[in-house]
Amino acid sequence: MALYRVLAVKHGADGRAFAAVDGGMSDNPRPALYGSTYHVRPVGRPATAPTARFDVVGRHCEAGDVLVRDAELPADLRPGDLLAVPAAGAYQVSMASAYNLVGRPAVAAVRDGRIRLLIRRETVEDFRAREVGR
Repeated sequence: MALYRVLAVKHGADGRAFAAVDGGMSDNPRPALYGSTYHVRPVGRPATAPTARFDVVGRHCEAGDVLVRDAELPADLRPGDLLAVPAAGAYQVSMASAYNLVGRPAVAAVRDGRIRLLIRRETVEDFRAREVGR
């Protein structure tokens, strides 16, 4: 499962709504590369509002950086909300990259209500450590 935090919500004049999340084509390039489709659902707070259609988009400012099109999500979706993609794909982690210098996400295992970090999130310091110039 992939877990994303909503960074911004935008409602266009044409009636389209967008939810920008803290990931995108850097952590899951499959929708952009292959047209893979996913379902998304809100987690962490009760969904009491009626639903609306949103395109869930990544943070990379690329036309193809769309994770889920026409997702049925609460109309009152707001920054800070969490969205889960329950079946993110077997190759999501192995295909992840540092596109636009966005660090790769953490990987965790959850069992019996406990979480164990398997791979930590990549940080800006990780990028700096690779630099060899002055």
